[in-house]
Amino acid sequence: MRFQALIQTLGELIDLAGVAGIAVGALLTSTLFAYRLLLRRAPFPEVYRRYRQGLGRAILLGLEFLVAGDIIRSVAVSPTFTSVGVLVLIVFVRTFLSISLEVELEGRRPWQRRSQDTEARLGGPERR
Repeated sequence: MRFQALIQTLGELIDLAGVAGIAVGALLTSTLFAYRLLLRRAPFPEVYRRYRQGLGRAILLGLEFLVAGDIIRSVAVSPTFTSVGVLVLIVFVRTFLSISLEVELEGRRPWQRRSQDTEARLGGPERR
């Protein structure tokens, strides 16, 4: 019984990290957006593009933590067919969201190589 409580708490902490990652990322990205737009007087289209990319990256990171928390709780705490089925559905939806955000941010599918246009827009060759 103690093991299940520990795993449940661990899953909730990882969920909290995911929510915090999204919230902190949105706050920092919004602050940078306001700074670049109001104080540096940078061109709006460039500032807005960078804002959307930063916000999307924060959401992607948070989603990864949320999926990890769901996996830990569903598989380690209550591995029933129902809980695993719900987990599969949650992972499917979040994976779809992650791929959609990746396409929106990068202009390509995650499994495709970056084009020269994308590299130029993002400031250089892909880092590995």
